[in-house]
Amino acid sequence: MEKQRELVLAFESSCDETSVAIIENGHKILANIIATQINSHKRFGGVVPEVASRHHIEQVVGCLEDALNEAQVSYDDLNAVAVTYGPGLVGALLVGVAAAKAVAFAHNLPLVPVNHMAGHIYAARFVEPIIFPALALLVSGGHTELVYLAKPNSYEIIGETRDDAAGEAYDKVGRILGINYPAGKEIDRLAHQGQDTFNFPRAMIDEDNFDFSFSGLKSAFINTVHHADQLGKELNHADLAASFQQSVVDVLAHKMVKALRKYPVKQLILAGGVAANSGLRERIKSELQDFEDVSLLMAPVKLCGDNAAMIGAAGYIAWKAGIRADMSLNAEPSLEFPLKK
Repeated sequence: MEKQRELVLAFESSCDETSVAIIENGHKILANIIATQINSHKRFGGVVPEVASRHHIEQVVGCLEDALNEAQVSYDDLNAVAVTYGPGLVGALLVGVAAAKAVAFAHNLPLVPVNHMAGHIYAARFVEPIIFPALALLVSGGHTELVYLAKPNSYEIIGETRDDAAGEAYDKVGRILGINYPAGKEIDRLAHQGQDTFNFPRAMIDEDNFDFSFSGLKSAFINTVHHADQLGKELNHADLAASFQQSVVDVLAHKMVKALRKYPVKQLILAGGVAANSGLRERIKSELQDFEDVSLLMAPVKLCGDNAAMIGAAGYIAWKAGIRADMSLNAEPSLEFPLKK
């Protein structure tokens, strides 16, 4: 007997992408509309919250209409509305939350609150089902976390960054190299052309925990470049990129391996914006060869960045578990795991 068609409408507006998606049965994308703001923020070298909020207001209705048209469904076909309510930029989040609440209220649909980071994890669900217990390595512009998933809708942070996230460090280093925001893709390309000749620090790599720190690496990079400038010395950008990326990847891989040895899991999930980095993907694949009983599930590269499809996937699981919000739902810019129920 064919499975009943269950549709979730999802909104994502936590940072600088306005996105609306329609997901069928938690794992099939019928529409995933993304209005990017990169060109608006590029000249500032990063996201300007007020500019982001205004763009979301301008784009969200159009994205909603495009999603419904592309999926060829109406509001009557929907089963639930999912929305990112944190973490993120408060003004940006509010636009998505307000839109989701309006649709849910107008069409008498259940409203499902979704943690943005849970969305990144469930982006991997579009490749294949998640096998529990699992460990997720989340690496993005705002967060770097190791999350233990005992079962669906269960999230336990076992390690996190104490300062800069890895993606944030990429963008700041990119600015020093004259690379436009977002810098991650170009630094990754350069890194594959250079060598680790600068041997930047691997912060906290030997500490007895699963936490990360990238501010020292960022400072070491900046100091190296500024010192060379003062001496009138030109440094090889490819070697700088390779040295920086090698430091980031070494720390991420080392902490991940340490966590896998302590937590017996069946699957490792690699997700988040920086999970699109080819150097990181290659290293993770290599490290997993020593863990025969742990399968690797990586989010599709095209879904590593912020998008509503991932929110729909996580929202579907939450909806099936009975997680609901009422019309008092508000943006929570500093939201952490575990999710409120």
